[in-house]
Amino acid sequence: MRISFTEDLTDGRILYPIGRVSAAGSWHAAGAPCAAGDWRKAALDALIREAKEHDADAIIGVDYAEDGALMTDLTSLDLKRITASGIAVKLARN
Repeated sequence: MRISFTEDLTDGRILYPIGRVSAAGSWHAAGAPCAAGDWRKAALDALIREAKEHDADAIIGVDYAEDGALMTDLTSLDLKRITASGIAVKLARN
């Protein structure tokens, strides 16, 4: 899976866009260090899995955002998660 944070790929020809895909990492306490690595990496891994389900070869225009939830009755913590989104594309074969 090729990933680009811009709208195009170096040396890769886009055959057609499949559509926008997005995915989120797990909810975690705001300000908590990530025990399993980087929160952005977890969101990107989830995005790659989502794009593969749509038979994509690459994702372009990848961007990150942060979702937040204030303290709830179930927890005494402010929660947040990182989301990743981009455009899944099919590449032309050479």
